[in-house]
Amino acid sequence: MALADRLLALGRDVHSGEVLARGGDPEAHSILERSGFVPVVRLHETYHRLPVGLDEAEEKRLATRAVARLRAVKYSVDTDDDFDTETREPHYLPLGSSVAHLAERIREATTSDEVADALTELTASHDGVLIALGEVLAATAAFCQDLGQPPDPHTAKRLHYLAEHRLAILWSDLAHIRNDLADRHQDHPQRRACTAEVGPDEHEASAVCGCPPPPPRLTTTPAAAPAPPAPAHPRR
Repeated sequence: MALADRLLALGRDVHSGEVLARGGDPEAHSILERSGFVPVVRLHETYHRLPVGLDEAEEKRLATRAVARLRAVKYSVDTDDDFDTETREPHYLPLGSSVAHLAERIREATTSDEVADALTELTASHDGVLIALGEVLAATAAFCQDLGQPPDPHTAKRLHYLAEHRLAILWSDLAHIRNDLADRHQDHPQRRACTAEVGPDEHEASAVCGCPPPPPRLTTTPAAAPAPPAPAHPRR
């Protein structure tokens, strides 16, 4: 990871008066968002700002907390005196890390049973991750439905559509794959558990096992999120 990814600038913009944060890597961006900041994606840059409508005391509280959280995990933060702090908040793994751990289990799996067990955490019909995600979408839709702004019913309808159609398809497909793997009881032909045994034809004294080197991990770019509903009246 580049050193520049560990550097951030967080302060009040002299032109707009907004509290902005620039720099950092995806982990830093996640910390900012969990501290109340809103991501702003532009053509040539991505940065974060505090929500509109806050008084200065609340802006100071949120910005100071973000600085404390970032520095707690060794980010270097250049910040205004108003937001500087010696406090370091404890860092806990977010909920998404538990879900991401399933990917590690699948990457290390050598049998279809192991992958089926991991996928069960997603597809379980009562308390799987995807079922819980559907409940989150439904709860958010119910909240937005009567919030009072003209776009809100449209937002609620969109959330219901995502839960009932898009998420349902994802759950159905993954559940089918999980069930198929559970029935196979098959060892993966190109994976095996490491026994740390050295092959009889190995001449290197430093060898500890005969496993081939792991393949390089591919990185993917997430698909763009759908555009939010347009406001009822143009801004002036």
